[in-house]
Amino acid sequence: MDHPLTLAGLGWNEFFLLQLDEADQSLTPVRLSGVHRARIDGLSVDGPVTLPLTGVMTASDLAIGDWVLSDGERIVRRLDRKTELSRLAAGTGNAIQLIAANVDTLFIVTSCNADFNPARLERYLALSAEAGTEAVVLLTKADTTAEADRYRTRAEQLRRNLVVLTLDARAPAVIETLSRWCRPGQTVALLGTSGVGKTTLTNTLTGLSGETGPIRESDARGRHTTTSRSIHAMSGGGWLIDTPGMRSLSLADAVEGIDAVFEDVTELLGQCRFRDCTHQSEPGCALRLAISEGRLDEDRLNRWDKLRLEDRIHKETPAEARERMRRLGKVVKKSLPLKSRRDGK
Repeated sequence: MDHPLTLAGLGWNEFFLLQLDEADQSLTPVRLSGVHRARIDGLSVDGPVTLPLTGVMTASDLAIGDWVLSDGERIVRRLDRKTELSRLAAGTGNAIQLIAANVDTLFIVTSCNADFNPARLERYLALSAEAGTEAVVLLTKADTTAEADRYRTRAEQLRRNLVVLTLDARAPAVIETLSRWCRPGQTVALLGTSGVGKTTLTNTLTGLSGETGPIRESDARGRHTTTSRSIHAMSGGGWLIDTPGMRSLSLADAVEGIDAVFEDVTELLGQCRFRDCTHQSEPGCALRLAISEGRLDEDRLNRWDKLRLEDRIHKETPAEARERMRRLGKVVKKSLPLKSRRDGK
């Protein structure tokens, strides 16, 4: 490890310092580098640390990048997070899955091929905006196509003032290109699907030699070569958190992040003639007017509406979910006779 293990070098700053009181002076700050079922791995100024998970704290309470205080034998407490990346866990229910903590910049990685998906990128951007991290979109495999500039233009349209970079993840020049976000004491996280070059990018930025995998030509999908979250020292300074490929991302309570990404939509909401406008066919709808004049893309409006609906559903209480399904059932039941008459039955 090339990094000098100082607190500042590990990402410690005033935000965490101000959380300490007099009783904490004898405790050691530890930055988590691995979270397991019964233990955590971490880094302190004295080197690597392994501590058991005991008491009320479990693995689900912690994330890579967290800062905890230790007495040398156990975790005494976790410090508040400056930023938190999380999503709804796969499956049923509304359980939250932590992705990473105290990340300064989220590198959203996609590629200049069939993996490029605006709707998925908007989800990643909303996740970043809700967490309070800076987002940078990295378009890999730019060396394999003559249309890299077209992909960059499409990505830049997904949020105002969004930084989008095209690159060859294998090129040593990537270290200089990304140096603005990879300074000592800074933490970046990589997020993207399998096969877009995250492992290759990690290898380039850290000097490691992690395994990379092939992708299918038909849909540009790769197999998982990163199977767990991990943190690595970068060659030029700072820390990098790599995550497993994530094709599905369900946002958790992210309405502010969604609206921040879709600012071109939300700034029009107060301009409709009717306060309860549904933005479908009402007269005087500012959003429909913007679409007709070419100032707003209808697909983008639909994606914003879908994300907002998902967010509302995810925050529903069981009683609210039952009421929504009851209303939906009444609409469906009412529409069946109309369909039967149209079908001549």
